[in-house]
Amino acid sequence: MQLVVARIGRAHGIKGEVTVEVRTDEPELRLGPGAVLATEPAATGPLTIEAGRVHSGRLLLRFEGVRDRTAAEALSNTLLIAEVDPDELPEEEDEFYDHQLIDLDVVLADGTEIGRITEISHLPSQDLFIVERPDGSEVMIPFVEEIVTEIDLEEQRAVITPPPGLIDESEAVIASSRDEESDADAAPGHEGEAPGNADEATPEGPDETPKGDAR
Repeated sequence: MQLVVARIGRAHGIKGEVTVEVRTDEPELRLGPGAVLATEPAATGPLTIEAGRVHSGRLLLRFEGVRDRTAAEALSNTLLIAEVDPDELPEEEDEFYDHQLIDLDVVLADGTEIGRITEISHLPSQDLFIVERPDGSEVMIPFVEEIVTEIDLEEQRAVITPPPGLIDESEAVIASSRDEESDADAAPGHEGEAPGNADEATPEGPDETPKGDAR
């Protein structure tokens, strides 16, 4: 099975290095020296990684036969594709490869159908499920524990508990109205009514820690 593991960006310097937009959680394995990668467009490759290093938080790669800036610039926007055994699984139990998640049905805890995962977007802060709704529209679901409560590969589904407004914007409006009413009720009233303790700490909500890594 072929998986996109990176996209080549701009040339860096004059010795053939390029910046890379990483699309795998295993760059050491997929993008290490000696790795031979197919490309899209196919005519650009295959490319063999000669060396790599991190510079200012970005991965830089140099490929065999690419020795100057002109050759590096010609690779811009090329997708790098690795051959992966479809039976291969991530090392961590709560991690998943992209191909395991694509086409999973997305449902609420009560079984209500939300849609189907068509794409995984890898952002610096978290991964997102791009979900196609039955009406053809799309919704983005953050792949975090508080929202994605279960990934069931046998049943081919992802169970979610979305906050108000994530799936249906009208829910966000209703929730906002309720908050405003609650704030109004909590405001100091007529003379003689004691306001709440201003020094009381407001409990913070749970951190959105990743449920697992989509690769």
